[in-house]
Amino acid sequence: MTTKVAIVGSGNIGTDLMIKIQRLSEELEVAALVGIDPDSDGLARARRAGVRTTADGVQGLIAMPGFEEIGIVLDATSARAHVANAEALAPYGKRLIDLTPAAIGPYVVPTVNLDQHLAEGNVNMVTCGGQATIPVVAAVAAVAPVHWAEIVASISSRSAGPGTRANIDEFTETTARAIEVVGGAARGKAIIVLNPADPPLIMRDTVLCVVDDCDRDAVTASVEEMVARVQAYVPGYRLKQAVQFTPLPASESLRTLLGDDAPAVDRLQVSVFLEVEGAAHYLPAYAGNLDIMTSAALQVAERIAAGTSQLLETRS
Repeated sequence: MTTKVAIVGSGNIGTDLMIKIQRLSEELEVAALVGIDPDSDGLARARRAGVRTTADGVQGLIAMPGFEEIGIVLDATSARAHVANAEALAPYGKRLIDLTPAAIGPYVVPTVNLDQHLAEGNVNMVTCGGQATIPVVAAVAAVAPVHWAEIVASISSRSAGPGTRANIDEFTETTARAIEVVGGAARGKAIIVLNPADPPLIMRDTVLCVVDDCDRDAVTASVEEMVARVQAYVPGYRLKQAVQFTPLPASESLRTLLGDDAPAVDRLQVSVFLEVEGAAHYLPAYAGNLDIMTSAALQVAERIAAGTSQLLETRS
């Protein structure tokens, strides 16, 4: 039995997510695509595919025939809009997957902490930069305590639509917090770069972790294993080069990063360089930043749906 889902947001992310579910998922059925622009390409594509649509936002979804059959709502709008959407949907008991940086519910990165949050009513997919880099921070933290983790996400300016641009501040704040909460770093920092290069470049991510001196082979193995796990649902996710290690002698002050009480000891900088090429289901291949978000959201929705289906079967 498939679980019916609604996607709120008929822009690039919502449309790509709809197409991914239709092409790749046996557990989910797109029952509705919701937008606010009746002339959007996403709504037009949905209508051609036989998916119910509304241009009246979440209120239009609630009024739609068959709304009661929808089990999961995926919100691909903006941080501000999600707050209002979550409030409007609260009385109806829908499971919400938030693809904005609103972070009303707990952060979820599928390869790191999905199992802990399968029962939550509203889960947050962090950001594209978070989905790409937090697995690596967690992989390093599995071997040695991460005192500082800094990520730089460089994406093509062409792949940053109005929603992404409106959420830049929330992007940095949400990603930095999730680096700590999910990735396990004591302190986190996130930077986003909108690269104007033409032709557009695919997403590049740099992860820098400051750790105590440790088993470098174990760190490399942990990172490579994590990359393989992410590749299972984002085939274009890969290491750009080998994991690098740079000694940080005790004489090099790191107080600005680690705090005034950080002891002066020899440490190690772990540098990981990634690139994310999109699957080009709807968006160009260079828009890996959007592809990793929709791919991760699909993983979460399928896992939640599987749990819901099992519960229904048990009750029956």
